[in-house]
Amino acid sequence: MVTIHFFENSTNVLTQLRQEIPNVDQEIKIKGRKGKILTVTQVKEDVYQANVEFEKIVKKAALAVDPKKRRR
Repeated sequence: MVTIHFFENSTNVLTQLRQEIPNVDQEIKIKGRKGKILTVTQVKEDVYQANVEFEKIVKKAALAVDPKKRRR
């Protein structure tokens, strides 16, 4: 069992106890966000640090208000 610390930039996103170490360029899903492992470094004997890059979230624009409709 190894401890994996997942970081996005310098922010700790998740710390997890796992059986296996993630591979570089492996697709991963953390907290409902899709991402990719950039690097994996060994900090201690059974502690690893993985840097993750998540896909950018595209927010949909609000629908334009129809000026023909009036409130009563």
